[in-house]
Amino acid sequence: MYPTSPIAGSGIDPDKVPASVNVVDTNQIARTGSLNIADALQQQVPGIIVNEVTGNPFQPDVQFRGFVASPVAGTPQGLAVYQNGVRINEAFGDTVNWDLIPTAAIRSVTVVTNNPAFGLNALGGAINVQMKDGFNYHGAEIDTMGGSFGRIQSSAQWGKQVDNFAVYGALEGLHDGGFRNFSASTVRRFYGDVGYRNDTSEFHLNMGLADNNFGAATTVPVELLQQYWGATYTTPQTSTNRVGYLNLTGKVEATPSWTIEGSAHVRVFDQKMLDANPTGTRPCDADATLLCFGDVNALTGFQPPANGLNGVQLANPFDTGAVLGERDRTTTHSTTIGVSLQATNDDQLFGHNNHFVVGTSFDSSVSRFTASAELGTIGSNYVVSGSGIFLGQSGDPVSIGPVALRTTNQYSGLYALDTFDVTNAFSITAGGRFNAARITLEDQIGSALNGNEAFNRFNPIIGGTYKITPGLTAYAGYSEANRAPTPLELGCADPAHPCIVAAFLVSDPPLKQVVSRTVEAGLRGTKDLNIGTFGWKLGGFRSDNTDDILAIPSPVLQGFGYFQNVGSTRRQGIEAQVSLKSSALQLYASYALVDARFLDSLQVGSNSPFADVNGNVQILPGNRIPAIPRNRIKAGFDYSVTDAFKVGGDALFVSSQYFVGDESNQARRLPSYAVFNLHASYQINKTFQIYARADNIFDNRYATYGTFFDTGAVPNFANGGTEFTDPRSVSPARPRAFYAGLKATF
Repeated sequence: MYPTSPIAGSGIDPDKVPASVNVVDTNQIARTGSLNIADALQQQVPGIIVNEVTGNPFQPDVQFRGFVASPVAGTPQGLAVYQNGVRINEAFGDTVNWDLIPTAAIRSVTVVTNNPAFGLNALGGAINVQMKDGFNYHGAEIDTMGGSFGRIQSSAQWGKQVDNFAVYGALEGLHDGGFRNFSASTVRRFYGDVGYRNDTSEFHLNMGLADNNFGAATTVPVELLQQYWGATYTTPQTSTNRVGYLNLTGKVEATPSWTIEGSAHVRVFDQKMLDANPTGTRPCDADATLLCFGDVNALTGFQPPANGLNGVQLANPFDTGAVLGERDRTTTHSTTIGVSLQATNDDQLFGHNNHFVVGTSFDSSVSRFTASAELGTIGSNYVVSGSGIFLGQSGDPVSIGPVALRTTNQYSGLYALDTFDVTNAFSITAGGRFNAARITLEDQIGSALNGNEAFNRFNPIIGGTYKITPGLTAYAGYSEANRAPTPLELGCADPAHPCIVAAFLVSDPPLKQVVSRTVEAGLRGTKDLNIGTFGWKLGGFRSDNTDDILAIPSPVLQGFGYFQNVGSTRRQGIEAQVSLKSSALQLYASYALVDARFLDSLQVGSNSPFADVNGNVQILPGNRIPAIPRNRIKAGFDYSVTDAFKVGGDALFVSSQYFVGDESNQARRLPSYAVFNLHASYQINKTFQIYARADNIFDNRYATYGTFFDTGAVPNFANGGTEFTDPRSVSPARPRAFYAGLKATF
């Protein structure tokens, strides 16, 4: 059964889904040998690629059809993500922290497209994660692996059913030293489920905890990478993510044809980040014993003072010639409570099979966000050492200073979907969802951030499927979706008052909600052959966004920016996949083309070397959207040499992409890359299995993400302190790595 809404019980036959069908099961997750679910998604779903904007493999950007679910605050989030029916896009910035999902406990992941029932942010689709429980997992497993860069990881899971009751639990722990300086990761996760069911009802109480620490090295200038692949720039860059959640679900068969399902949940998320950066603070031109913020205004001759927390201009305590920097700290604490209720009916309509779903959901979140900036000095290793001196409100206009913000999000939804079998071969699906979002910002220091915004929209869906033969189905559909601006975006949306994106929010001008209109169509089929079951699919899609939101760099203050509606954009393409499954051999291969373009003219700030004298680049209709590669090719196999010995491998090719900041498409692109991985396992006996894997076997040195930086902000210490000459800054991928492990199953 394929999900038609976040609540699991609403599924229908995949042949009746008027959209692309993408499912990743527990075996496909296990073959990666990874505690990162993004690895399996990238292998198995044609349109998905992963990049490491943060510089850490456990905090990836997951991109599908040019839409992103990212842990990076300030990234426009175009995918909704659900775990056991609960939306896990975090309240403050709609971010998705993939590191908080316990991979060993995942039963399946579906990537749902063209369906507004999944609510806000489902512009490009929704990623729906279903977890294991004691009814569908029996036994115990312990899996321990270690290898390159100090990696050691272990997971344990256990499930048992006793009569009508069942219990399941999973624990995961990981430490990785990272291949780059200051990029160590520590992951600790728990998931548990207690369930009860009888002939007409089923109830579950599931819970989870996570406490993770990351050294996120972010992008690094290419001039430093040319000397050392593990180089970093302005560190420390660290984050701590903690979460605790509790979810109560119930399902009751009220009548033979009506099923009622519901859930109630609470989620507490806590994040602390330390982000070292260059600073706009410098000795004043007129008096070097004082500190100023920014350059002298050429028209007025005024240089804004750098103030302390008391509002008084700071004296300059730093040595002459010291390179100044900032240690920017942010904290985010969010508490979310929510409920959902859904009814499903399978009564025939006019003598034809019919599947009707109606549901509603309500989520309320309270977030508290703080930010501070500590001045410091940047050493020759690019480590920023703090001074204990904190910046107050500084800049003209004011663009930095302490932030204390309380936000409230209230998201409501009402949806209905109906799948009607016109004939045994032809089915029509229609319906829609009404979304209501209300966002309140309360400045805890002044009043500049105060705001109250409301966004409402009804998003329809219409589609159909036709079963041409028992093994061949055609589908087509149209739908709409929307996302409301986040509190983070609303707090930094004034071009006249730019801020360090994701940190120093300064004002609350209005932004419009983003609306996506998607049409897709295709064919899919299966056929039993002598050598196994052959499956395939071929489809095309087009998604047009209106009032898309992007993070725009400020042309006035380097390192600052703001969020802005940028008109219309389009993402369109094709997806093709084939697979062969038999007892001894499994093969898959896929190709995806994603063509993402701006549809309107727009001038935006940029650090691009092609920016004009005012620091702007001109977007023209038809320019490609940066950071979205056009072509993705994937392939893999698993082969049982004997009943005990198995080997396999996978390959990934991603074509070139424009650097973020090159919206005008004038600079050279980030090069394409290809990666090849191998793995093998040997089943010693019924209980024990040993396995090994080699990633990036040809040791290809490539980057998954690129942007531009201010070459004059910090000297190139690796080249004698001269100024950088190349503005490109990239996220380098992990070099060749080897791992081995032991799995025990009971």
